[in-house]
Amino acid sequence: MIIYSALQLKDQIIDTGKKLVDHRLVVATWGNISSRVPKKPQYIVTPSGMPYHELKPGDLVTMNLDGEIVEGNRKPSTEAKMHQEIYKGRPDVSAVIHTHSNYACAFAVAREHIPPVLEEAAQLIGGAVEVAQYALPGTNELASNTVRALENRNAVLMANHGVVAVGKSLHEALTVAVLVEKLAQVFLTAKILGTPHILDDLEIKILRENFLKSYGQ
Repeated sequence: MIIYSALQLKDQIIDTGKKLVDHRLVVATWGNISSRVPKKPQYIVTPSGMPYHELKPGDLVTMNLDGEIVEGNRKPSTEAKMHQEIYKGRPDVSAVIHTHSNYACAFAVAREHIPPVLEEAAQLIGGAVEVAQYALPGTNELASNTVRALENRNAVLMANHGVVAVGKSLHEALTVAVLVEKLAQVFLTAKILGTPHILDDLEIKILRENFLKSYGQ
C-alpha cells in the first residue's frame, strides 16, 4: 500500500474534485471530498462553497477527529462532521466522497434503496445502496444517520440529498461514486424493460469475498 504525504493527498483531492465535475457527479460547488492522513487521527477535507477547478492545496482544510481545524484558513465543508464520523466508525476507510449525481439522487428523493443488480455492486460496494434517514445538512443527526445506514458497505444514499461513497483510497471512493450512478441508471432502465433480477445474499457474499481475496494484481 502506497503512503502519500499530506501535500500529495491534497493534490489527489483536487484532481478528484475535477473528475467529479467532469463525470457530472456534482454541479457547481456541491458535494465534498476528504482523505484520511496516514498514521495520524486527522483528515483533509475540501472547503465550503469553492469551485473544484479553482481549488489550490492551501484551500483544503486539515481536521482532527474531534472536529478541530489543525491546518487551513478556509471554512471546511458543511458535511465535515459526516466525514469525521465515518472515519471514526470505519477504520478501513481512507477516503470519503459525497456527490449529487442525477440518477442516484432520484432514488434518494424517492427514498428507495438501489439493489445489487450488477456483480460490481456486490464486489465493490458489498451489496445494496441503502438510504439513510433524512436529517438537515451539516448536523450531528445527519452524520450518525449516514454512518448507521452505511454499515460495512462502501456506499449509501442520503435521503433527499445525494450519495456518499467510501474506499481505501480516493481512486476507489471515486470508482464507487461512479458505480452507484451506473447502478441507479441500469436498475431504472431494467424496470422499464421488465422485472429486474437482483443478486441474492449468498451470491453477494461470494462475489465480495472473491473480489477482496483475489481480484487485481
